[in-house]
Amino acid sequence: MADFNRLLAQRSERIIRKLGTDSKICLLSSDIIFRKIIEKEVIIMVCNTRIKHVIPGIMQAAKELEAVVGFELAKSEGGVDGGYTGQTPQIFFETIIDYAEKEKFYLPFFIHGDHLTVKNTSPQEIESTHQLIRAQIEAGYTSFAIDASFNELQDNIRISAELAPTILKTGSGLEVEVGEIKSLSKGGELTTVEEASTFISELNSRNINPNLLAINNGSKHGNYAPGEEVHINLKRTKEIYEAIKSYQINIAQHGITGTPLNLVGQFAECGIRKGNVGTLWQNIAHKYLPSNLMERMKKWAQENNQDIKKATAIFKKEIDNIGEEYKQKIKQEATMQARAFIQAFRAVGTVEMI
Repeated sequence: MADFNRLLAQRSERIIRKLGTDSKICLLSSDIIFRKIIEKEVIIMVCNTRIKHVIPGIMQAAKELEAVVGFELAKSEGGVDGGYTGQTPQIFFETIIDYAEKEKFYLPFFIHGDHLTVKNTSPQEIESTHQLIRAQIEAGYTSFAIDASFNELQDNIRISAELAPTILKTGSGLEVEVGEIKSLSKGGELTTVEEASTFISELNSRNINPNLLAINNGSKHGNYAPGEEVHINLKRTKEIYEAIKSYQINIAQHGITGTPLNLVGQFAECGIRKGNVGTLWQNIAHKYLPSNLMERMKKWAQENNQDIKKATAIFKKEIDNIGEEYKQKIKQEATMQARAFIQAFRAVGTVEMI
């Protein structure tokens, strides 16, 4: 009990006010978590839960394996307007906390604003992301990823340094990105050691000290097409990690869905401490949604020339209210898959490290 109370004592006053003083929910800043594992060859699984029914399965696996996990949505998935999942920051926060209470999930975890993108240098674009960061802080998020990687390096540095103080003054964890994450076949380029070193050293000179750096190491977002090769350049990843580790920073790995599980453990040896898993959970939910609902979602996507993920917000009410038998099938599959990823990530027992 003493150890558990010490964990709860590490919650910020902001989060205690959100949860209530009697709450056992151990929502921590990711800064605390990543500083504890900085030298450990483990990867924390962080899940983009676009469809909420996978959440209890992820929590169940984390409880069984005593693993720290995180939950996240990107700006496109869950902006102030709800994005393409229909989840505003407040809705996402409340969803995670409601499940934590229901599942008696009292292990340490964090809620992360993924890919807080700034796609150009216009004041309006920067302010839109700043507005989302403020909304996520107000909602109760404890971790944030500024992504201005679409811009030239010096603009990326300037924009990241402009947005970061709002996050850091809350004691939250910070991820930044250099090198837009896009498959090489679609025009993406591997982040260079020089780019990463310059980016981190210049942020450091501005008193911005991130926990994590996301890079383009050959991964991509979403599903891999049939026959498409999964290629993540671990050599370049390790070179970048070696170049920046003196700043007490690790690597965040995006685009893991589709990567063979027997390979992902190697990522930890290259400085990767955060592994984002997103599309997998959507695939699981889609597999077990009622067939008539999935058919209508596919028809909408086809008629509107959209990725199926964009149907999530359109059909959110129906998705949220599927029958209990469908929810249980999703939970069972999510538990199994989360268990496999946590084991592959070498993250079993990470609660003890925290």
